[in-house]
Amino acid sequence: MYFDGRTANYEKEPYLEITQKDAHAFWGFEEIADCLKMKIEQLQKERVIVVIDYYHGVRQKEIEKLIDLIAPDQSIFCETAKIEEEILGQLLHHHITDDRVFGILGMHTMSEFYDKKRQEELQKEIEQFQKGVLIVYGVGASLFAKPDLLVYGDLSRWEIQLRYRSGELDNWGVGNYDEDILRKYKRGYFVEWRMLDRHKVQIFDQIDFLLDTNVKADPKMINKVTFDQIMEQFSKQPFRLVPYFDEGIWGGRWMEEVCQLERKENNFAWCFDGVPEENSIHAKIGDIIIEMPAMNLVKRKPKELLGRKVFSRFGAEFPIRFDFLDTMGGGNLSLQVHPLTEYIQQNFGMHYTQDESYYILDADEGACVYLGVKDGVTADQLIPALEKAQEGDELFDAEKYINKIPIKKHDHVLIPAGTIHCSGSDAMVLEISATPYIFTMKLWDWGRVGLDGKPRPVNIERGSHSIQYDRTTKWVKDNLISVIKVLEDTKDLKVEKTGLHELEFIETKRYWFDKKTTFNTEESVNMLNLIEGEEAVITSVDGSFEPYVVHYAETFIVPECVGEYEITPCGRSENKQIAVIKATVQV
Repeated sequence: MYFDGRTANYEKEPYLEITQKDAHAFWGFEEIADCLKMKIEQLQKERVIVVIDYYHGVRQKEIEKLIDLIAPDQSIFCETAKIEEEILGQLLHHHITDDRVFGILGMHTMSEFYDKKRQEELQKEIEQFQKGVLIVYGVGASLFAKPDLLVYGDLSRWEIQLRYRSGELDNWGVGNYDEDILRKYKRGYFVEWRMLDRHKVQIFDQIDFLLDTNVKADPKMINKVTFDQIMEQFSKQPFRLVPYFDEGIWGGRWMEEVCQLERKENNFAWCFDGVPEENSIHAKIGDIIIEMPAMNLVKRKPKELLGRKVFSRFGAEFPIRFDFLDTMGGGNLSLQVHPLTEYIQQNFGMHYTQDESYYILDADEGACVYLGVKDGVTADQLIPALEKAQEGDELFDAEKYINKIPIKKHDHVLIPAGTIHCSGSDAMVLEISATPYIFTMKLWDWGRVGLDGKPRPVNIERGSHSIQYDRTTKWVKDNLISVIKVLEDTKDLKVEKTGLHELEFIETKRYWFDKKTTFNTEESVNMLNLIEGEEAVITSVDGSFEPYVVHYAETFIVPECVGEYEITPCGRSENKQIAVIKATVQV
């Protein structure tokens, strides 16, 4: 038992309840169609143009089913004007690259994906429609017509990935349904999702209704007023993202037990529970749960959520990431390194890099991390040894070149970019890092293949440009292993700065307390995790939000605009010592 006999109460479907009387949600094709038909009638116009724009990944057949129920006089599918695949390939080749994993961040706009001549022909056809109801639909449909009614279809990043994996979904305009999932994901991450988010942000103010299309054949919809209420409430009170769990070749069994997961085949390796770029949020209106990408909130309310200083530095991006890496009863993570800032800027177009840390939530006897190089190790020794291992000539002797350091529960291991690292088996890691999470240069994967039977991508050549050989044994132990500074120590409260390293922009503090304790957002969005104790309640000092309960191992976010807030042990933790770790951005 990894949970010491306690009752697991990790909430896998967190939500905020939207209680305003004018908040409305609609559920099912028929109810949604009836709502839209009524709205069309209320316009009392001889000519009504309805635009149904949506994110790539929304099922076209479901949109067409909804259109059939509305029964317009005419419908036009705008995606017939997409540029040809060959031309698209030429346009995007620089950003997609030939690499299996890494591309270059694109700055493309939706309009570039459409043939100008064909677009003008469709726009002329729309202009010639003079009487009745016309529906224009497709990805980017709002580029083709000025709508009397604009409906936007949305879905979560995780659901898109699942549709990639099943072969149901291609990359937009490509038809690569059976292509390697890593290449499909790369194209989404570096090009398509950037372009689609950019387009969605531009039309946020115009949207009359938002469609939640995450569950197959089970659509839900909210109006603009309700969407704005959801954004407002999430931007001004504590909340959690909807976590998702994924299998992995090195996965363990801790999350399966603590988070009460049903293992279908392989062990769970990852939990993304604090990554707004990937996670979604849930809002409850009456009996209906609406799911939407958490990035909607980041893009819609960046100053309230992030704080003005963080927003001025990063723009509408969420720069902190919390996730779980479970090797309890599993295997080692891949030996890896993250690129230096200069390298990530020059090669991938990302303006900051993936500095990170491992907070050890739990560990069995013998748990360890591999971190930094041993004294005297040089590139001329290390790189050839890694290359020979990758070619299959011999196994890589990690302990000959890399420091193997024992770890225990509540250790905090700091990993500035350029430091070779990985967690060994029998550890439960809360990974706290900067957000560019895809930029991991694997150097050695212990001779394994992935769950798909294919070799996992190893990037020795790329990684070799970032490895810092001055991060040797003594330096690592002095600078990166549980470098704890006590900031306050009283009868009721102990505050410790646990990281991150001086080279990193994220600061983490650990708080131990057994009574109501006041926190401050410190001019930055706060991301926290309850690392010890079973339950705690977050309350407002001025009554501006309802009490919000969190449980052991749950990551939660407090928007910067909250300012002061309080956390109190409650439930089974009442009058007991608990601990949270809090991350903020230092700019």
